[in-house]
Amino acid sequence: MALGKPGFNRGPRPPFKKKEAEHKINQFIRAAEVRITGDNVETGIYSIKDALAKAEEQELDLVEISPNAVPPVCKIVDYNKFIYEQKKKMKEIKANAKQTVIKEIRFGPNTNDHDFQFKLKHAISFLEAGEKVRAYVHFKGRAIVYKEQGEILLLKFAQALEEVGKVEQLPKLEGKRMFLTVAPKGSKK
Repeated sequence: MALGKPGFNRGPRPPFKKKEAEHKINQFIRAAEVRITGDNVETGIYSIKDALAKAEEQELDLVEISPNAVPPVCKIVDYNKFIYEQKKKMKEIKANAKQTVIKEIRFGPNTNDHDFQFKLKHAISFLEAGEKVRAYVHFKGRAIVYKEQGEILLLKFAQALEEVGKVEQLPKLEGKRMFLTVAPKGSKK
């Protein structure tokens, strides 16, 4: 046995594995009957042989779109064009999806009035920009004994934001923090 660097003399490398197709196409469809849709085709239920013949006649592919339907739904299309259109739609959907931005505002249980007003101005500007605001009171050490004060502070904060936002979550204590979530009033669902 020849001694050498590990990894050598192990034989040929296994072939590169291709990514499996997202849809079954042509002869890979295993159903006996399929429902066909597509351009220049009469929608209906056909045997797999007839469906493949119709696809071949038009020089297109038979693509299984809905495999869980009974019988499975197939479409006669150019498969590469079909995949391209799907990717294009997904990209468009992603581009139109709005990311929800949550801005956090931190209070202490004994926040004075000036700081409260300063943070209130910021919260109003965030809500007017269409962003959610998550205000919380952080209790350090033994300050947890002032949790009533923290709750009153958050309720006062929610009341001050009543004109520009609506409360999504009332003050709730989680560990050493009490949270309040406010969403913009003009937000569309």
